[in-house]
Amino acid sequence: MHRMFSPWRSQYIASFRSPKKGGRGGDSIFRAALMAGNDEKGLIVWRSRLCFVIMNRYPYNSGHLMIVPNRQTADFLDLTPEELADMMATLQRAIRAEMEAMGPEGFNVGLNLGRVGGAGIESHVHVHLVPRWNGDTNFMPVIGDVKVISEDLKATLKKLKKAFQHQEESSAQSGQKVPPKKRRKGSGAGPGRRTVRKA
Repeated sequence: MHRMFSPWRSQYIASFRSPKKGGRGGDSIFRAALMAGNDEKGLIVWRSRLCFVIMNRYPYNSGHLMIVPNRQTADFLDLTPEELADMMATLQRAIRAEMEAMGPEGFNVGLNLGRVGGAGIESHVHVHLVPRWNGDTNFMPVIGDVKVISEDLKATLKKLKKAFQHQEESSAQSGQKVPPKKRRKGSGAGPGRRTVRKA
């Protein structure tokens, strides 16, 4: 398989790790986004009490989200029972919001712990939520080493924020969990396609 170097990714990540005047050094990219106060620019979809939901800037699929504890730690075993409970409840909320906004036919949920475990941001543990559709894996990654992302990040962010808010409002009114809408059948999300080369 061919490799395409993307130094802008390391520069982007390093920009958050570098100490800034009046700021704190050592913050992860997630912690920096959380503290920046600009959720749209930081691609933060939802904030809970002890964790938050952020979009992956280099998604595997449209709607690729990450559930991240507010407190920065690299060790999954260091998470408190309260943090774990809030993250799992938020993961459920994220799945419902994804189903309402994008109608996926399945999901991948998981953690990459440590560099050898595949963690891109190993200093801050996080849970991946990747929506899946029938036909979303095709010849492009195999033949061209190109992953097709079916929707612009900002458009996806807008849809997901609206769905998260709807879940919150419906839960507050009923006092119960909101059942997700019926999944739409199809081979992908969004009307257009843009291509992203894998690093």
